[in-house]
Amino acid sequence: MDPSRTLVMACATVIEEMLPLMPAGMQHQVFDFGLHVNAHRLHERLQEAIDAVSGQYDTIILGYGMCSQGIIGLKANGCRLVAPRVDDCIAIFLGSRSAYTLQSRAEPGTYYLTKGWIEVGDTPFSDYERTVQRYGKERADYIYKILYGNYKRLALINTGQYELDRYRIFTRNTAETYGLRYEEIEGSDALVRKLLEGPWDEEIVVIEPGETFKLDQFLQLDDSAG
Repeated sequence: MDPSRTLVMACATVIEEMLPLMPAGMQHQVFDFGLHVNAHRLHERLQEAIDAVSGQYDTIILGYGMCSQGIIGLKANGCRLVAPRVDDCIAIFLGSRSAYTLQSRAEPGTYYLTKGWIEVGDTPFSDYERTVQRYGKERADYIYKILYGNYKRLALINTGQYELDRYRIFTRNTAETYGLRYEEIEGSDALVRKLLEGPWDEEIVVIEPGETFKLDQFLQLDDSAG
């Protein structure tokens, strides 16, 4: 894989994990995290971007999981497309689909944070003050209890890519505010490295020019852990 003929397309949260590991000469495009709110819009925006650079690169690496099936149906136009075989970016931060499965089974009531999520300010906790201003504190607390009452743990994923002190402070304070247990869990750059450097094994989906991502390609990996 020639880095100068490779383009990374990733959302604002995932690119934080990719940039420190990106080979020299590899280009990247960053997409608004808010696109996740609408999977159809995310799909449209990515396809537009892929089509816009058709023929300019041999490979486009997507820093996205399925993301509510937002990447399903994307067509490789003029180059191959490469994506991790995961449901969403939490598995990317943890290093594998199986690592996410283990966490989900052990602590199902967990909300995860990373530097990227905190920086973009697009979490339920970021919206709390606006909800208070709009509805009043009593009603805001009731809304949050209904929406997020099943969460018991707020976990900061440490991927080892950056200094975490300010993000630890934010996550601890947030956990205390919402009555959640704070925990820092170890992430991994293994999946990001595999995307950027190879080998593209069973954890990676690769489609060639003219092909499209299909749902079953992301469901073939046996993600049973233990």
